[in-house]
Amino acid sequence: MKTRHKIIIGDSRNMSDIQDKSVNLMITSPPYPMIKMWDEMFSEQSPELKKVLADENGEHAFELMHKELDKVWKEVYRVLKTGGIACINIGDATRSMNGKFQIYANHARILNYCLSLGFHALPEILWIKETNKPDKFMGSGMLPVGAYVTLEHEHILILRKENKREFSTTEEKFNRQRSAFFWEERNVWFSDRWSDINGVFQATGNKKVRERSGAYPIELTCRLINMFSVQGDTVLDPYLGTGTTTLGAMASGRNSIGVEIDKNFKEIIDDRIKTILEQSNNYNKRRIEKHLEFVEKRKGENREIKYINNNYNFPVMTRQELNLKIPVLKVLNSIENNIFEVEYN
Repeated sequence: MKTRHKIIIGDSRNMSDIQDKSVNLMITSPPYPMIKMWDEMFSEQSPELKKVLADENGEHAFELMHKELDKVWKEVYRVLKTGGIACINIGDATRSMNGKFQIYANHARILNYCLSLGFHALPEILWIKETNKPDKFMGSGMLPVGAYVTLEHEHILILRKENKREFSTTEEKFNRQRSAFFWEERNVWFSDRWSDINGVFQATGNKKVRERSGAYPIELTCRLINMFSVQGDTVLDPYLGTGTTTLGAMASGRNSIGVEIDKNFKEIIDDRIKTILEQSNNYNKRRIEKHLEFVEKRKGENREIKYINNNYNFPVMTRQELNLKIPVLKVLNSIENNIFEVEYN
């Protein structure tokens, strides 16, 4: 098996070269409107925004920023296949403007616009990112009524285009079986509250991008890819950043397309891709090790496991896991500028 990965880095977030209905899954974490670190980026795209921010008109600034994101969600809907899934990791923002403190509900604004495009909303995930910092609390301390609840979660919106995806041919059905996940992974992954994945601060070493990167960990993108696509599918990230979605697609045996307007990220993405063979195989090996730990624990409790996986000859819980096979990365080749190919054992 081979997969191909294309990275588009340019002056605009242009997806016009991506064909209609050619993508199976979209995963991204866009810049968060009303978070100060992204004011400059949004202002570069919306000339009106700079003045609105200077006037501290929070509601108008919020809407102008989202209108820039709307352009991308519209393109995502176009390129997704019927039954394709879009996963959007987004946090809400709190900010004081013109003497008024409030929350700006980014997840709700994105969800409403995507529904207007024709997406169907599926149950979303709350990614819990708890912090124990003593200064995390906002407002008037121990005095009512001006203290504020601390935001310690982000949203992962899950949206589907049109009808449920069909797997009709024998080959499609077998590939779906090969792309299965473990029973005990299902029990954790398909909860609507994730607290077992830590957020990371991406210390890039590049002062031009460090404060503009909102990278999520590779484990998060690998999980979403395995949940909502099958091996050989194409995964898109229109806000590629440091390249985590591309790395997750490589690790999971999927093709990918990544789009990024900030050229300063190219060197970081290239450096991260150089480490993907070892990083991915370690992650996939750990998945198997955790499954074997689960098997041993279940045996120790004298609880039955009925089935044996055909590829690994170890016990699995259900018939749906019989043909499960996790990719092993063998070779990474640079085909041409910003196009990479991965070969698997």
